[in-house]
Amino acid sequence: MKWVAISGSWRKINKEVENDVRKTVREIISRGDGIVTGGALNVDYIATDEALKLDPAAKRIKIFLPATLEIFIAHYLKRAKEGVITEEQAEDLINQLSRIKEINLSSLIENKDSKVINEEVYHKRNTTIINAADELITFRVKEKVGGVGVKDTIEKARKKGIPVKVFTYTIE
Repeated sequence: MKWVAISGSWRKINKEVENDVRKTVREIISRGDGIVTGGALNVDYIATDEALKLDPAAKRIKIFLPATLEIFIAHYLKRAKEGVITEEQAEDLINQLSRIKEINLSSLIENKDSKVINEEVYHKRNTTIINAADELITFRVKEKVGGVGVKDTIEKARKKGIPVKVFTYTIE
């Protein structure tokens, strides 16, 4: 089995991005391979959602968190209170990750060393994702701000020498 890392925008997506992510994940799971994500909003969330439809036992899903699920949950609830994300987004993501942990404990890989969530632990998580992957597919939304995480992941995949496919979108 081949593991394909799925990475992309957590800030903003549209229906085209969602459709492309779902189609790509269906192709990966249908051929018997698995996905690796970082458990974030939007692209990661949609990829996991689609994979669960085809793999309800979550045997072909690996989600690497930058901290423990408990710390990650607290981080997303804080981000919702700050207005960076909506409460609904936070609740949906928390429910999805908690469900994955219940279905297949080995599918949710927590970083038990990290006590805080910051850019450094996200970059370490990206390294872990690439180390677990045989290929990377990204869904990158061009923005004035952001895109640092996807760029970091692409650079790490290229350095490792694994295939990289980049879908790029412009959303107004």
